Amino acid sequence: MKVRELRGHADALGFTPQEQVRWLAPRELARTAVKVVLAAVFAGYADKREFQGVLEAGLLEAPPGRPEARELWFDFVADLGDGFDATGSVAWALAEEELAVHGAAGPDANDANGPDGRNGTDGTDGGTPGARPGDVPLRLPRGSLLVLGGDEVYPTASAQGYEDRLKGPYRAALPSAPDPPLLVALPGNHDWYDGLTAFLRMFTQQRPIGGWQTRQSRSYFCVRLPERWWLVGLDSQLGSYFDDPQLRYFQEHLSANLEPGDGVIVCSAEPTWLESADRNPDAFNALHWFDRNVVRHHLDRETGERRPTHASVRLWLTGDRHHYARYAELLPDEPPDAPAGAPDPARRQLVTCGLGGAYLAATHRLPTVLPLPPHGSRLRDKDDPPVEFARMATTYPDAAESRRLARGIAVPWSGRWLPWRNAGFAPLAAGVHAVLFLLASLLFALSEGVTRPVDAVRRSGLDDFWGFAAVCLGVAGGLLLLGFLGRLLRRRKASAPSRAGVAALAQAAVTLAALAVTVALPFPASWPGWAVLLVCLAAAALFGAVVGSGVFALWVLSVRGGVAAEWQMSGQSIEDHKGFLRLHIAPGGDLTVHPLALATICRDWELREDPTGGRSSVRTAGGTPAPRRLVPAKRPVPAEVPTVRLIEPPFVISRGA
Repeated sequence: MKVRELRGHADALGFTPQEQVRWLAPRELARTAVKVVLAAVFAGYADKREFQGVLEAGLLEAPPGRPEARELWFDFVADLGDGFDATGSVAWALAEEELAVHGAAGPDANDANGPDGRNGTDGTDGGTPGARPGDVPLRLPRGSLLVLGGDEVYPTASAQGYEDRLKGPYRAALPSAPDPPLLVALPGNHDWYDGLTAFLRMFTQQRPIGGWQTRQSRSYFCVRLPERWWLVGLDSQLGSYFDDPQLRYFQEHLSANLEPGDGVIVCSAEPTWLESADRNPDAFNALHWFDRNVVRHHLDRETGERRPTHASVRLWLTGDRHHYARYAELLPDEPPDAPAGAPDPARRQLVTCGLGGAYLAATHRLPTVLPLPPHGSRLRDKDDPPVEFARMATTYPDAAESRRLARGIAVPWSGRWLPWRNAGFAPLAAGVHAVLFLLASLLFALSEGVTRPVDAVRRSGLDDFWGFAAVCLGVAGGLLLLGFLGRLLRRRKASAPSRAGVAALAQAAVTLAALAVTVALPFPASWPGWAVLLVCLAAAALFGAVVGSGVFALWVLSVRGGVAAEWQMSGQSIEDHKGFLRLHIAPGGDLTVHPLALATICRDWELREDPTGGRSSVRTAGGTPAPRRLVPAKRPVPAEVPTVRLIEPPFVISRGA
């Protein structure tokens, strides 16, 4: 069954499967903008983290009920509550009792795929689509702990949104489990858009989500893992700071229990190490302060004594950016390219993996080296010397694929052209250009010495129009140049012309082109003025919907930084290329990270018996709950069953620094 068919079974499923969010659709843009403004107000005046200080909160254990365990498999997934096909495919992979994982995902990982990247009727060895002959898969058991790394719902948080985009798909993937894995979650910016209300109701009431069991009572958590590992989830409240109740919690449950040689895994909602290299050198300060003052040192609040713990953060995990990228610590006296050829468990790692369900993000502009704290940071002199991290060669998608995919927003035949993927964008562009056409035709009429735009269109020729167009574009270009010079003088360094100004100039050119077409049309003298006006407005609207949208898409593709550059991928809402991390703590203390990818997601589902014998919300004709789960449909040729592959070979992190 496709998503549309599943929506017809919403009452039986207990949720309504949703389509992927279209981020540049006008309705979505307006709704999200309102929520962002309200979230900023909540963050400043109604911070729910302060209220959480009155709630009892203790240390969690994983595996649940087995404090003596010396081994643990667990999963990390982030940015997951989007369209059902993408979110459900990842949930299905997480829920499998044993997951078959094939070799590293590279340029040849989809040899059996068609030109659109979806599995075809391959003709490999008759096995799993996308698997190469001789590829013996790894068998990885299901995790006993599931970590949700932020942005558990899109586009904005609400009780119904969590039900339809997160809880429902995960419950359908794993209705129950005989030994329920622990589930912990930290909020991202989209979870904060309602002031954290729905997040707290979903994850801090100790209620199950399908076969997973929640235990945390606040928007942050600390989990004791086997072999002296610790898992920390931080709530930085839209990237601002750590509240005092949260710091007290970690000082009591983490710092006070750390021993020399302990390893800490820190999960944060944003890769602030990347933001610090981009436009805000102080973005990483909060995480750096937490490392220095909570992990590496313990403050006794009663005595004021500050002692070193001799523990260290070994792995930083985050989502927020919807790709996979890893930065490895440069050990002293190493060149930046050393980690790629010399993996060393002693290195600390920074890993971004936001592939849980939301649109795919680009990787081709990631920095190659990150100094932390970066140059210009207020905390730069706190560590001597500052540590540098080098980007590993493997990203997902890789740089070449990232560039190719980004171009799709401006290519009409790609299937991901901006107007095709964002309902309402073309009508909005048509309306805007119709209004601009009226203004431009009025100015043209005044320049021709008439008062009615219709008369100017009828009586003038192209020779008259070209002079008018040159003056208009000259004035607009002059204003753009003046704005550029003003910023140049204020900043006293090179500055690019205003992005908004360039976009406005391009759209003005489209409007003038529509006006030129109407001037060139041979309107019969017998036509009334209103008929001429309707034809002109229709031509302007058509130009705006097609040409205006295309020009805007080209402008988006040309931008190299800022929010507009992110539209290159978010405007396409790419559903394929999803993934998560499966981690393993082995006896002895080594941590192995398996970065996993689903190059294509499932788009055809079926209800199947739940092998665990659990009860889902699906009901039989007699009204009795039936043990069923939603899984990828198996047909004579299983073209829709996702193949799980390694993004890069598993890497090992030792517990001790």
